[in-house]
Amino acid sequence: MKALQTVTRKGGDPRCQAVLADVADRVREGDEISEAMSRHTGRFPEMMIEMIRLSEHSGALPEVLEHLADHFDNTLKLRRRFLSQITWPVIQFVAATGVLSLVIFVLGMLPGGEAVSGITFGLRGPGGAVTFLGCVYGTLVVLAGAYLFARSVVTSQQIIDRVTLAIPIVGGCQKAFAIARFSWAFYLTQQTGMPIRRSLQATFRATGNGAFQAKCESVCVSIESGDSLTVALADTGLFPSDFIEMVDVGETSGTVPEQLHRLSPRFREQAERALGLLCGAIAWVVWCVVAMFILFFVIRFFMWYVELLNSGLEGIG
Repeated sequence: MKALQTVTRKGGDPRCQAVLADVADRVREGDEISEAMSRHTGRFPEMMIEMIRLSEHSGALPEVLEHLADHFDNTLKLRRRFLSQITWPVIQFVAATGVLSLVIFVLGMLPGGEAVSGITFGLRGPGGAVTFLGCVYGTLVVLAGAYLFARSVVTSQQIIDRVTLAIPIVGGCQKAFAIARFSWAFYLTQQTGMPIRRSLQATFRATGNGAFQAKCESVCVSIESGDSLTVALADTGLFPSDFIEMVDVGETSGTVPEQLHRLSPRFREQAERALGLLCGAIAWVVWCVVAMFILFFVIRFFMWYVELLNSGLEGIG
């Protein structure tokens, strides 16, 4: 109780403090920590609650909480790193669309702007600038919304993740993150003494990747039918050969969780490198899109100027 009260006081977010205060009250009334946390739907990750529920009975709660803290801390650092690396390309894109909308706006203010508006497909003035920005950012919002909606549907998420795994750089980054999480989660679930099926189900969910999650049932069935974990994972076609070899060594020596625990940081580092490449690739794509925007309108302006000169020469002739 003293620990929960201390955590509640030190929670920086008022919403977090309210949730933790309620958890402390329920524990004081006799609930287990996991039971009190499960009452707050969406506030705690499902795997976290399940890990705490099992570790409460195995006596490994402090160790499990420490591993969970490290995991979520690393996840937060990676998210911040990704946002910091993607900020400059986003600023470039916003600046480019802002400049083009400003050009459209200025065309509407100039005398004879109708003659020049053909460069911007007839868009000019405040209305044209708003239409241009609405088309660009509206398209991005629709695409992002469609992607998020598809990710919320299990079947669609599995299809999308299978497709993205085949994309260079993006697929390597996703696979490395998924394997790092798989290794960490399998070690942690085995530390709590979780049965193999529940352990694998929680482990595949922890990957956060639909392509991996789709293979969970086949791996469970394969193991229950007598195959080794090495064979079951190799049959998915998702794990690299060096990972499968380490699992095989672990099964031979009876130290699979420990082997995967040692592999997890390696794949996390590999994922971080791939994330750096991915951010670089995104920056390059954004730069190319901005350059194409500018080049396109420069060419249109040049063509308009040539047509203007030709019509002038014809008039003189």
